[in-house]
Amino acid sequence: MVLRVAEQIPVLVICGPTGSGKTALALTLTEKFPIEIISADSRQVYRRMNIGTAKATIQEQAAVPHHMIDVIDPDQDYSVAEFVDQSRILIAEISSRSKIPCIVGGTGLYIRALLGGLAELPSSNPELRKQLYQREQAEGSGYLFQELQQIDPASAAVIHPNNMVRIVRALEVCAMSGRRMSDLKAEHQFSEQPYRVLKLAPNFPRDELYTRINKRAELMLSDGFVSEVKGLVERYSFDLKALQTLGYREVIRFLKAGSSAEQMLDDIQKFTRQYAKRQLTWFRKEADIIWVDSSTKSAKVVRSIDKFLL
Repeated sequence: MVLRVAEQIPVLVICGPTGSGKTALALTLTEKFPIEIISADSRQVYRRMNIGTAKATIQEQAAVPHHMIDVIDPDQDYSVAEFVDQSRILIAEISSRSKIPCIVGGTGLYIRALLGGLAELPSSNPELRKQLYQREQAEGSGYLFQELQQIDPASAAVIHPNNMVRIVRALEVCAMSGRRMSDLKAEHQFSEQPYRVLKLAPNFPRDELYTRINKRAELMLSDGFVSEVKGLVERYSFDLKALQTLGYREVIRFLKAGSSAEQMLDDIQKFTRQYAKRQLTWFRKEADIIWVDSSTKSAKVVRSIDKFLL
């Protein structure tokens, strides 16, 4: 059964790489449309991680309802499935208030799972994972990725060769289910699409995006990013999993190893640019995204949304 267009909930999506002004674009649109924002950011769900995750400010959150921010504590685990379950409930609630759900974020996996369905994959097997990591160590760096390319080339095509967590997970799924993970995901798309979706992404020339990223890193540090990390370390520990992520790990290295503040800034900027490049690669593969220059084409964006809602 396929839902008629009139029965589908209209959902806006503003996605794209870090530093591209997604939140700013969404807030601009709230002046024209009755929007409520659902954050699609895998780290903004954590409380007390504010500066390093570039959360909307208190003032911005007061101006328009924001959801999926400050959901759990940093020492708690959180999964894509939990994000999907909670966000689906929010979309229905927002729509019931005659508001427009607007998904805003750069975690492409969250957005894809929410809009396209989430495969039911085997649970993790710690012993198998241990064996896979041992095989990588014994055979040399890159061995497991080459194996994945042979077993499941479709999954390997969307996984970075250095992302051992995802490589091991794909091989684990294959070993436990006897099926390729890419096939399992393809089979578990929504049989009926509950949403009618318009995807927008701010578009900047690569050099300009990198300049924005560099400036934002400087601003984060001037706003007290190091103090934020110190507070998290004091409350939890240096080994907190949530701190082993972009930006936070560079500050941790600064605090533990005593590297210079200049080196810390340079590392944050460099690794954030690399992350943005990977995000761009991900989102460029989404054929239904409308790329817009939010600074000069706001009228185009408004017209696109008007047409979409009608």
